[in-house]
Amino acid sequence: MKLTDIAPLERWMELENDINARSGMDANVFDTKGYRISAQKHWANALCPAIKDTDKGQSFICAPAHMNIAAQAMRAGETVIEECDAGMIKLVVPIFVGDEFVGAVGACGMRFEDSDIDAFLVNKMTDMAEEQVASLAGSVPSVPRAQAEALGRYIRDRVDAILSSSSKRG
Repeated sequence: MKLTDIAPLERWMELENDINARSGMDANVFDTKGYRISAQKHWANALCPAIKDTDKGQSFICAPAHMNIAAQAMRAGETVIEECDAGMIKLVVPIFVGDEFVGAVGACGMRFEDSDIDAFLVNKMTDMAEEQVASLAGSVPSVPRAQAEALGRYIRDRVDAILSSSSKRG
C-alpha cells in the first residue's frame, strides 16, 4: 500500500505545509524507501540547503540521519526525536495501516536549545569551509525539547486523522 492510496498527494502536502507553518521546521512525508513523496521544501534555516547542496552532505549527513531515525521509529512503532550528525533535530513519526508500515513524516532543521551545530564535523563531512558552516549555523533556530515532543504528538494526531478519514472512505 502506498501513501497516495490512503490520501491524495495534495493532502500529504497540506500536512507538510501545516507542520512548517506551526513549527518553522522543514517537514516531509516519506515512502517506505525513505523518498519524499512531494518536491516541496520549506527550509528552516540557511545551513540545511547548503549542506544538501553538497553530494557529501546529502550522502553522509541528511540521508543516513533520516534512514537511521526512520528505522528506529518503524521498529518502535512510535515517534523518535534525535539529532543528525550536524547537531540538528530530526523528528520522525511512522505511519502504519494496521501492522503495515507505509511511510513516515519527518521534520528537521532546528536544534535543541541546549545543543550546538557541529561546524567541525560538517566541515569534515562536506568540505564546506568551517567559517562558512559557523556563519550559517547562526540561522538555525533553537527549540526546547518539550516543544519538539509536542510537535511529534501533533503530527501523530494529524496522521491518525488522515488514516481515519481514509478508512471511512474506503
